[in-house]
Amino acid sequence: MDSAVLLDLLGNENRRRILRLLSHKPCYVTEISEYLGVSPKAVIDHLRKLEDAGLIESHTDDRRRKYFHIARDVRLEVNVSRHGFGTKSAYPANPSLDIQGRCPHMRIDLDLDTGGRGDGEGDADRDGIGESEGDRGSIGDGDGDLVDSDGREGIGDLAAEFDRLQDLENELSLAQRWVHGRMADVLDRLNDRLGVDVDSRFHARVLAAVASTDGSRRAVVEEVGVDAEAVEDGLRRLADADLLAREGDRWRIAG
Repeated sequence: MDSAVLLDLLGNENRRRILRLLSHKPCYVTEISEYLGVSPKAVIDHLRKLEDAGLIESHTDDRRRKYFHIARDVRLEVNVSRHGFGTKSAYPANPSLDIQGRCPHMRIDLDLDTGGRGDGEGDADRDGIGESEGDRGSIGDGDGDLVDSDGREGIGDLAAEFDRLQDLENELSLAQRWVHGRMADVLDRLNDRLGVDVDSRFHARVLAAVASTDGSRRAVVEEVGVDAEAVEDGLRRLADADLLAREGDRWRIAG
């Protein structure tokens, strides 16, 4: 999608709020109208523009009620600086893309045999983007020295550093799209277990909190950082879907 078109669409606050709402669950026009506090006619106009752009689409339920949902994952990057302005939009990269081969300055652990889902052993760097040993704490020639013997900045070193940073900037952009695509894939798989009418990202955060803490209610609530009652509801729903199990006063990942 053209980034200028996307920027124009997102320039309207109500369209941004519609997308934020639809990112949590599919909604029908009356629901969206009540959420925004605007007339159904105005909502329909916003939905038509978002649908024409390919950002959302609709389906009809058994009661012939029309639900709208986000159609695809798009990433928009905007760069505003004293040295330039630029925008870039793209669909997420394929999760099986060989990021390691294309991003030599970064280290990413991939397990392509399992679709990039990790080995399940809780490795802190699994599926994450880290720093390569040669890049930690250093930009430049490795000695932190970009000056000539007379104390002036070395133009050759600056040019080389600029070239390296351009490469790294491109790699970061590619890696962010890859992560975005992987994240959407994980949440889609969670939706398959929970249903499309739930906030999959919130429930994924609850699952991650259970996995990364001792599983106590207090620890999970602190980790998720939202209202305790909402976390309790999330825990119960995950348990109903056989994704969590309770042992005494603690939760654990089922299976």
